[in-house]
Amino acid sequence: PMIALHWLMAIAIIAMLCIGFYMVGLPRGLPFKSDLINFHKSLGITAFLLVLIRILVRLAYGRPPLPPMRTWQRAVASITQALLYAGMVAMPLTGYLGSSFNKFGTKLWGIALPQWGWDDKHLREIFFGIHGYLAWIMAALVILHFLGAMKHQLIDRDGLLRRMLP
Repeated sequence: PMIALHWLMAIAIIAMLCIGFYMVGLPRGLPFKSDLINFHKSLGITAFLLVLIRILVRLAYGRPPLPPMRTWQRAVASITQALLYAGMVAMPLTGYLGSSFNKFGTKLWGIALPQWGWDDKHLREIFFGIHGYLAWIMAALVILHFLGAMKHQLIDRDGLLRRMLP
């Protein structure tokens, strides 16, 4: 279950980051932009539900053992993973809260979700501002995670990547 959840989350996170960075540069009023925003919101909420499942599965099954590595590498891996999990929770929450403070609300694949706020530009900008900063942090963490995996695969050749393949 963890392997499937890992790759589903990886695809969703990379897609959301790419879509998010792309759509913020689009001019207002494009019909395509609102469709993209709604897709981004639905994918983000779906990823949030998947990360909750992933956390429960990890609590039930534990973390697979890491291969032998230096203490500092183990620390970097643990910190990066903890920050990725924090980001996978914080990103959809800040996005959802930001969307709650506008008149459009949030739909999950076309189904309207409860709106926890009111139309408030200042609060919306605060939550979307946090969401935007977190996106850059998540992008950096994903790149760091990928580079670490490639180091283990190509330099250390310790079989770390093999444990995450089906």
